[in-house]
Amino acid sequence: MAKIGKHGRSRTGRGDRLVRRLGQLYAGLVLYGVSMALMVEAGLGLDPWDVFHQGLSRITGVSFGVVTIAVGALVLLLWIPLRQRPGLGTISNVVVIGLAVDAALALLPTAQPLPTRTGFLVAGILLNGMATGLYIGARFGPGPRDGLMTGYVARHPHRSLRLVRTVIEVTVLAIGFALGGRVGIGTLAYALAIGPLAHVFIPLFTVAPSPTHPRPVHLSAPT
Repeated sequence: MAKIGKHGRSRTGRGDRLVRRLGQLYAGLVLYGVSMALMVEAGLGLDPWDVFHQGLSRITGVSFGVVTIAVGALVLLLWIPLRQRPGLGTISNVVVIGLAVDAALALLPTAQPLPTRTGFLVAGILLNGMATGLYIGARFGPGPRDGLMTGYVARHPHRSLRLVRTVIEVTVLAIGFALGGRVGIGTLAYALAIGPLAHVFIPLFTVAPSPTHPRPVHLSAPT
């Protein structure tokens, strides 16, 4: 039987909710890394940040995952002047996704025929949308790149979030392309699909917060 606290809260219920949130967070981050690896192996174009990561990986010789971790850590430093505070999900995002994408790249076969590469691309985009819903829905904080955008807009409320996001992503896309990152039909497909996918999966996987002021439970003898 669940224990009831002095304010009527179920300790077991809170514990179950935390376990679910942690499970969602790390499942989402691992699957996000796998989705990135699928799109890399498809060779049909990546999302803007991954074009940047791939370009850096090619010129430095460092693995795609390690570059992802390094860029995430550097972006996180930009939170300091914005007075943003990272959550568990933010720190985990920096590390887990990079490790997961390198592991998936080592395990996935190299896709050669175009139908197989197209299948990798479609699977990668769909999995990316689901993974986004899982880790954001766990409510442990945004990833470093999303937090940079929202933090900047919070400090400059007259700026449009859509405009800030577009400027940042076009900038990293252009730099990544100049460094040798792959831009293609997959880049466009991702840009068109990720918004609607996030719109479906984030509400689906969002864990509702515990009631702030739950109704007290009164236990009395029968009259």
